[in-house]
Amino acid sequence: MGLEYIYAALLLHEAKKDIDEASVSKIIESVGLTADKAMIKSTVENLKEVNIEEVLSSAVAAPVAATVAPVAGGEEKKEEKKEENTEKKAEAAATGLSSLFG
Repeated sequence: MGLEYIYAALLLHEAKKDIDEASVSKIIESVGLTADKAMIKSTVENLKEVNIEEVLSSAVAAPVAATVAPVAGGEEKKEEKKEENTEKKAEAAATGLSSLFG
């Protein structure tokens, strides 16, 4: 699927290192995988325009928002809000993923 390239990029981001082809390749190979140069190049190119910090914070915020129960209102309102939160969470995840993969 290629998630190992995203994981490598996230590790580099967390370490505050440049996300470039050589660094991603080095991480992939360090865990015993064969680095696919085309996948690495594609991943690095697609992530150039992505604000990784923003994507990560929106991904973290969505589940938190879904767990907060409304204080007032009946059971119907709670169900509506749960549905809205689930839809918003799905939209946020889709937006985050599409921005990661261009």
